[in-house]
Amino acid sequence: MTLEIVAAALVGVAAVWWVLQPLIAPGTPRMTVIEPLDPEETPKGVALAALKEIEFDRETGKLSNEDYAFLKGKYTGAALEALRAESAEAEEARAAEAGPGSGGGDVEIMIAARVRALRSAAISAPPGGPACPACGPRPESDAEFCSSCGDRLHSAASGPCAGCGAELGADSRFCAQCGTAAAA
Repeated sequence: MTLEIVAAALVGVAAVWWVLQPLIAPGTPRMTVIEPLDPEETPKGVALAALKEIEFDRETGKLSNEDYAFLKGKYTGAALEALRAESAEAEEARAAEAGPGSGGGDVEIMIAARVRALRSAAISAPPGGPACPACGPRPESDAEFCSSCGDRLHSAASGPCAGCGAELGADSRFCAQCGTAAAA
């Protein structure tokens, strides 16, 4: 009988130790696994996937030639910018490995970044499209309101009057000559 009590006590102590051991003793630190980004999650991958998608949409007839040209220009610019950023990062890494005094400088990097930003802004807006008084040209060719601030957009010309053919102003609600309501 005493042997059974001692055995039960040992099993109980072992069970309590097994349960409390992770709380009492510090565990081994877990190694964090760093997974590389999926190539389609990078800016370059997103732009290239979008280019493939608009190619497919044009071939299946979902995009007009005008929309295709606009989107292709926009995403081609984004892909080129991502490729330039990758090459700039690689160049900076090489310069860091070469050490100080190897040439180059922060001024050139800032100028290159500003030129890339200006070029991408010029690509994103369609020519002759609507313009917001506060935000400038907008990429949405058929929008009536700015997607950034909500103001009414001004187009270069709103077209001729449906009643008499006279040219309407950008914000005209009625024709000045015949009084016909302008199309919304």
